Amino acid sequence: MPLFITYASYSQVGIKGLLSKPENRSSVVQSLIEKVGGRLVAMYNTTGTNDVVLVSEAPDGSDAVAIAMAVSASGAIARAETVRAWTSDDFEAVIKKAAGLTGAYVPPGS
Repeated sequence: MPLFITYASYSQVGIKGLLSKPENRSSVVQSLIEKVGGRLVAMYNTTGTNDVVLVSEAPDGSDAVAIAMAVSASGAIARAETVRAWTSDDFEAVIKKAAGLTGAYVPPGS
């Protein structure tokens, strides 16, 4: 199953909710991921630009993005970014595809 990394930042609403009812949110997130047939690999609270870094598996990229959209729609998240992650071995296939396409793209104005 593809691996995804999601970076998220709480909104003011989300922070107020956390402060009014402090709790570990990983079981809530895990349940949501399982609804699309995925699996929570790891969830970290961080400091800096992102408040949460989530590592998950999902059947498809649209599932991972749909989860982020659903959580964002609640108003608790101000920003979410989901990226696909590959192992080095898996990414080798992507590199080989790119190598085969090298020179096939014609830039604008050429």
